[in-house]
Amino acid sequence: MNPADEILDIVDENDQVVARVPRGEAYARGLRHRCVFVQARDAAGRLFVHRRTPTKLVFPSLYDMFVGGVVGAGESYAAAALREAEEELGVSGLPRPEFLFRFLYDDGAGKSWWSAVYEVQCELPVRPQAEEVQWHDFLSEEEVQRRLGEWEWVPDGLAAYERLRAFRSAG
Repeated sequence: MNPADEILDIVDENDQVVARVPRGEAYARGLRHRCVFVQARDAAGRLFVHRRTPTKLVFPSLYDMFVGGVVGAGESYAAAALREAEEELGVSGLPRPEFLFRFLYDDGAGKSWWSAVYEVQCELPVRPQAEEVQWHDFLSEEEVQRRLGEWEWVPDGLAAYERLRAFRSAG
């Protein structure tokens, strides 16, 4: 199926479903939907970082420190987190990602989605989807911090990363 044809739940400012439309229409009309962000770490605690392919519908060719994506119509955040993590990492049998928090991402220019942030440890050899991931590696937290000012990152992932750092420092 073409990703633009995937049906999404459209939600209001309280994350309540108000409609269902194809992803392409949701993006074209700037309709608020749901997404998951999963921070994957290897056994050494390094973060999975990747560069998106140029063919992605949103934020092509940018770097991201999360795997994830849209939540399908009728799908739970938890189910989407596991599905997306396994798909993007190219693994099966991943432990269920741990839910951390939700936030409303809104860039003020028509991109808005409820975002659920998860984390998971991935000790399996990764084989990321070639159609989704152009480059990948596991990087230390320090290396990610160093690269923040050097690489162009997806803005929603950057927002999730900053909120995650604040969440962890408050905990």
